[in-house]
Amino acid sequence: MTIDPEGLDNAIRVLSRLVLAEETLEATLSRVAGLACRTLEACDMASVTLINDGRPSTPVQTDPAAGELDSAQYRSEKGPCLEAYSLRQVVRGTAPDSAERWPEFTAAAAKAGVRSVLAVPLVASDRPLGALNLYSKTAESYDEADEETAALFSEQAAVACANAEVYWRTYSLTEHLREALESRDVIGQAKGILMARRGCTPDVAFEALRKVSQHRNVKLRDIAEQVVYLGDLQD
Repeated sequence: MTIDPEGLDNAIRVLSRLVLAEETLEATLSRVAGLACRTLEACDMASVTLINDGRPSTPVQTDPAAGELDSAQYRSEKGPCLEAYSLRQVVRGTAPDSAERWPEFTAAAAKAGVRSVLAVPLVASDRPLGALNLYSKTAESYDEADEETAALFSEQAAVACANAEVYWRTYSLTEHLREALESRDVIGQAKGILMARRGCTPDVAFEALRKVSQHRNVKLRDIAEQVVYLGDLQD
């Protein structure tokens, strides 16, 4: 297939900026899929397959038909995108010749008018994440040049997935720490209120909070917030 060198150069520049783009994972993957589709002359539509807990899904697609082709593979548990993921290697196929290999996908491809597919694995830190799927209605098959170009986009998509995973893991940890600190603060305030009103020690105040929490089956923090709001503990 012919690839416009200037178009490829521009695409690479856009990809390099996406690493630092402040946008959602879905938006980044959508950009990658769209850019790959525009850069590869033979590609008419693209999608991204992600595997989470062993379950495949298509978070982004440039055309609804691409998502339907992915779904056909998920239902039969056979197809180029699943092979690219499991084998960690590029899978090229032509619809007319894949009936025996991928019967349900081939039928869906024929219905959609797709003649060839190029599925490139998404791998980050040696861990497979999914696949970038490129479908063509015009080409009999993709060639090695297409494969090399598609690899650039799959690498970027994998980086986006890896970065998102790190971000959300860090965000979750930060939120847990924030909640823990806030709980500690409100419990401390509640203890102070009880100590002042009842003339008791910190340990006695905390024990009073704990007992009411257990009796009502309500979180200790919620009981403490009630004390802060009401000014005393309603036994």
